[in-house]
Amino acid sequence: MHAKDTTPAHERPRLAEGFVLGLIATGAVSVAIAAVIAIVLRAVDLFGLAPTVLFPLRDGEAVKALGQAPAVLQSSYASVHVTIEGLPFFARLLLVLEGALPALATVGVCAVAWWLGVSLIRSRPFRRSMSIAIGIAAILVMAAGVLGQAAGAFGRSIAVSNLAEGDPHVDKVLWPFLLELDLAPVGWGFALALIATAFQLGARLQKDAQGLV
Repeated sequence: MHAKDTTPAHERPRLAEGFVLGLIATGAVSVAIAAVIAIVLRAVDLFGLAPTVLFPLRDGEAVKALGQAPAVLQSSYASVHVTIEGLPFFARLLLVLEGALPALATVGVCAVAWWLGVSLIRSRPFRRSMSIAIGIAAILVMAAGVLGQAAGAFGRSIAVSNLAEGDPHVDKVLWPFLLELDLAPVGWGFALALIATAFQLGARLQKDAQGLV
C-alpha cells in the first residue's frame, strides 16, 4: 500500500521542470560513478610494478623548443613524469589518497545533488536532513581538498627520498618536499555551508507556515 501524495497539484513541478530535474539527478549519479572509476584506475596504476608519478621540478632546464621565439625571454620545465620501480607502499598509498579524497568529496556532492533533485521533483526540498547532508558535503569538500594535497606532497617526498638513496643528485632536480596549497576547496566548502544554512532556515519557515494553516 503506497502513501498518497498530498502535495497540491499547483505546487508540483511541471513536466518540463521534472525532466530537467531528473536529468540533473542522473548527471550527478554519472559524475559520481566516473569519480569512483578514476579512483580505481589510479590505484591500479600506482600499485603496479612501475608506477608513473608526476613531480614538480626544483630546477627545470630551459625548454629549447621555445628558444627561437622572439617574444619568449625564458622558459623551463615545471614538472616531469617519472616511472619508478620499487616505490614504497606508504608513498603509493598517499599518492592514491591525493586523488581519492577529492573524488570522495565529489561523490558526496553528487549524492546531495541527486537527493536534492529527487526532493525538488517531489516538491519537498526544505527538510532538516537536507541541510545536514549539505553540511556534511561542505566538510568533505574542505577536508578532502586540503588533506588530498597534503597526502600528495608527503607521498612525493617519500618517493624523492627513496630515489635519492640511489642518486644524491635527485634532490637537486626534484623538491624534497613541496606543498603548494590551493585554498579553493575551502572556499567551495564555505559556499556549501552557506547553502546548508539557507536550507535550514527554509525548513524552519516551511514548518512555521504549515503550523499556521
